[in-house]
Amino acid sequence: MIKRTFLLLPGIGQVKERRLWGSGVLSWEEFSTRDRLDGISECRKQMMDRELEKAMEFWERGSTEYFTRLLPSGHHWRMYRRLKEGTSYLDIETDGLGPSAVITMVSVHRGGDTTTLTRGMDLDAKNLREALLGTKMMVTFNGSSFDLPMIEREFPFAVPKVPHFDLRHACPKVGLRGGLKQVEIMLGYRRPQEVEYVTGEEAVYLWHLWQRKGNENALKLLRRYNQEDTRNLEPLAEVVYGRLEEGLLGRCGE
Repeated sequence: MIKRTFLLLPGIGQVKERRLWGSGVLSWEEFSTRDRLDGISECRKQMMDRELEKAMEFWERGSTEYFTRLLPSGHHWRMYRRLKEGTSYLDIETDGLGPSAVITMVSVHRGGDTTTLTRGMDLDAKNLREALLGTKMMVTFNGSSFDLPMIEREFPFAVPKVPHFDLRHACPKVGLRGGLKQVEIMLGYRRPQEVEYVTGEEAVYLWHLWQRKGNENALKLLRRYNQEDTRNLEPLAEVVYGRLEEGLLGRCGE
C-alpha cells in the first residue's frame, strides 16, 4: 500500500488519489515515469516528482520517521505490511485512570518475543528505549489517546517518533467495535483461562494487591494479562490491515 500512496504529496487527497489509481498510476515509480497526468500541471508535476524521489530515498534507508510528518495519522496503517518485521506492539498498565495515575507495567512484543517492564523493578526510560530500539512502526490499541501520552509524560523521548497503527481507531472502520477483548471475541480469539476474564479494573486491583500486600501471584497474573494484551495486537493488526486494504482498493474497482 505505501508505494501506491500519494496522500503524502501536497494537494493530493483521497479523491485525487483514487483518480490516479483509476488512471493506472499504481505506484510511485509509475507516477514519476509519466510525462503528463490529468489535472496536474507540468510545473506541479515536477515538484511532486521531487517529493516522491525524496520519499523513495527515505523509505529505502528505512527512515520511517519521515513519513509520520507527511502522511495523515489515520493512514499510517498503509505502511504496516512492509514494516511488519520492524514493528513493536505495545501496551501499558496503570494504577488508575485519574490525573495522578502512573504506569505500572509496559510490555513490548516484537519478533516473537515479549519484554515486560515493571514499576519499581526494571521500568525506566533506559530499559524502555532499549526494548524499542530499532522499531520502525508502533501498533497499539488506543495508544494515541492513552498509552503513548502516558509514556511521554513519565519517560519523555523513550518512544521513537515512528508511524503508529492505532487499532482502536482502525477497527470500527472494518466493522469491529468495542474494546480489545470484545474485538478478540468477534474474531474468535481465546485467551488462556487464567486471564480470560481479567478486566482493566481488576488489573488495577492486582497492582494494588502487589503493592500493599506483596502478593506475588497478583503480580504474576497482572504480567500475564499485560502480555496477552500486547501479543494479541499482532494477529489483530494483520486482520485489520487486510480488511482496510481490501476495502480501500475495492472502492476503486480493483
